[in-house]
Amino acid sequence: MIKTLFLVALAVVTVLFLPFWMLAVRQMRRSGESTGGYATNQPMRSNPTIFQLFVGFITNFFDTLGIGSFATTTSLFKFFNVVPDELIPGTLNVGHTLPTLVEAAIFITIVQVELRTLLLLIGASVVGAWFGAGMVSRWPRRTIQIAMGFALLAAAGLMMMAQLKLFPIGGDDLGLGGLRLWLGVAGNFAFGALMTVGIGLYAPCMVLVYMLGMKPLAAFPIMMGSCAFLMPVGSVRFIRTHRYSMRAALGLALGGIPGVLLAAYLVKSLPLGAIRWLVVMVVVYTAARMLHSARAAKLVARPAPAAE
Repeated sequence: MIKTLFLVALAVVTVLFLPFWMLAVRQMRRSGESTGGYATNQPMRSNPTIFQLFVGFITNFFDTLGIGSFATTTSLFKFFNVVPDELIPGTLNVGHTLPTLVEAAIFITIVQVELRTLLLLIGASVVGAWFGAGMVSRWPRRTIQIAMGFALLAAAGLMMMAQLKLFPIGGDDLGLGGLRLWLGVAGNFAFGALMTVGIGLYAPCMVLVYMLGMKPLAAFPIMMGSCAFLMPVGSVRFIRTHRYSMRAALGLALGGIPGVLLAAYLVKSLPLGAIRWLVVMVVVYTAARMLHSARAAKLVARPAPAAE
């Protein structure tokens, strides 16, 4: 019964989000607005490129296998200059929403979790995403570069901890109560807000669940359900303010759904250890580039000394 309710809820979220986004895409195309949220007099190219579709496919493929999609997508966007830095958070949230909904629909029914814990932690992440997106959608370019730089370093640190098996081993509980429950709610609220900056929720949510004494497998419905419900909520604010690249987001969505389906149904497992170390190195490099860009912008903006 609970699984059915969650599947119905995911379907409702999809039915509400997809027409809203498609209407916004149609309005942007009619107005001749650029895919990056800036006005342009040039003919508009709104269809995603082959490379953008590939990024959506490969990042969501590995996301389904447990590597995550936000840090890897940010690295590819930054390295190949696909999306302006200030539009990356919105593009990640909007573009990965539909693949994440598909992923959650596939996997959320596999693992049992106590209903109250699941609902409260997912609800907290949704509220955090709403407030976080409201702030990030108004941030200037340099602030976003700094925030994403440190967010990527945090993501790389969590990936490295996972590789070195430094996470707590967890306990046997399928639910939380008392102080542990409210600590979980507070933590997932913060992780939902951080999603809008560009740091994925999977790794920190998994650490939180382990530290609170729940079964390791219990992290999966919590983190997948959280992302599936919070990403549409946060994405609405990015879409309304046009703080995302429509073209790149379409590439993530259209390429990402086949990536999820392939990983879930055809590729049961891969030797991901070496791939995770490669991702850690790439993410650290991207974080350094992001912070360097922010520092360079500060130097350019600094006024020249007055002539004597």
